[in-house]
Amino acid sequence: MSILDLKSPHPDSPAAPAPMPIRNTAGQDIATATPLPWYRRRPIQALLALAMLAILAAAWLIHGWLQSANVVSLSRLELATVKRGSFVQDISARGTVIAAVSPTLVTTAAGTVHYKVHSGDRVARGQILARVDSPELQNEYQRQLATLKSMNAALDQERVRLSEQLINSQQQANLAAVRMNAQLRDLQRAQAAWRVHVISERRYEAAYDTYSVARLDFENARDDAHLDRQQILLSLRRRTLARDAQALRVAELKARADALTVRSPVTGLVAQTLQPDQSYVPESAPLVRVVDLKALAIRFQVAESLANGIVPGVPADITLGGQTVRGVVMDIAPAVVDGWVTGRVRFKGAPPPGLRQNEQASVRIILGEKNGVLMMDRGAYITPKTRFVYVVHGAEAFRVPVRFGAASISQVEILRGLTAGDRVVISNPRALHGARQLKVTR
Repeated sequence: MSILDLKSPHPDSPAAPAPMPIRNTAGQDIATATPLPWYRRRPIQALLALAMLAILAAAWLIHGWLQSANVVSLSRLELATVKRGSFVQDISARGTVIAAVSPTLVTTAAGTVHYKVHSGDRVARGQILARVDSPELQNEYQRQLATLKSMNAALDQERVRLSEQLINSQQQANLAAVRMNAQLRDLQRAQAAWRVHVISERRYEAAYDTYSVARLDFENARDDAHLDRQQILLSLRRRTLARDAQALRVAELKARADALTVRSPVTGLVAQTLQPDQSYVPESAPLVRVVDLKALAIRFQVAESLANGIVPGVPADITLGGQTVRGVVMDIAPAVVDGWVTGRVRFKGAPPPGLRQNEQASVRIILGEKNGVLMMDRGAYITPKTRFVYVVHGAEAFRVPVRFGAASISQVEILRGLTAGDRVVISNPRALHGARQLKVTR
């Protein structure tokens, strides 16, 4: 019998008895709940949420700590506003009052100095400052002067002797000329007589020979007179040159002797007497220094990088004791010493009264002026070599590349990178740590 032959019980038929359950160990088992994974448990999830919140808070704190270096207070910044206007390029320098004319007078010979003035005395040009007693120089001057007088007398005597010699030689030439003319007339008479055969040919030839001898004597006498004249002139010239050399020697000694009386070459002030009074000094020893108060100047020093545009003739302002006067650059040194260049400025007009040598002054050298230039205040940390600045926009500051041009005492020319109205940080850039962008707080 197959399963297909089975029929389902009729619904109206009585229910068949329930089968008996099979005995097993089901009654001994206890039903338990299935455990959840650890990551789905509520306490674990709560701990994970708290840990995540703590990590986020720590990250926020760390980020704020890292960003705190890029936050700067506006009160710590010094700002300058970019503007367009007239730019005056100038240089400031410290100067010292010096004497542009300050000659030091020296002695021309060894001797004993006697001063007629003291340091600080005002003197006029030509006034006697000191005298030097030099017996050696005076004696040498007198000896050379006597030699000059002797040479003058000898030269005069030589002129007389040579003039006599010249006269004698000229006289011989004149006599020879007279004899030649006499023989010429005799020759002419003999020639006329021979033509008419009054005299013999021999006599005519004898007359011709006599004339020829007389002519030779005249030519020789004439040449001798010419040579004597040249010799006399050369001898006189030689002796005259020797006399002139001695005269120059005497004039030099006289000038040195006169210079022993030391006179002031300028009207001014005796700066210093350089030797003790009544003391013996050697030749060329400095005696006294005189300052021309009308020729005072200002000596200044500027850095090598700022000295390129300074040339003689550039105008300058000189401030002395709160008073400002006009000046002009006299010269600028071609050499650089320890990074500094030295120059001098003279006053344009009369210097202020009461100036003293080595008095301190302030010099403002004006190199030029430009109109319509984009510029700003330079502060203490902005130079023409600066390549980056910080520009403040609202609550932020941005690092901007720039290019500066000429610089003055208080301003700098802007060539590229900024526009009019920009607010630029001109305080110490080290406080900004080189950041590209910063927050600015009030």
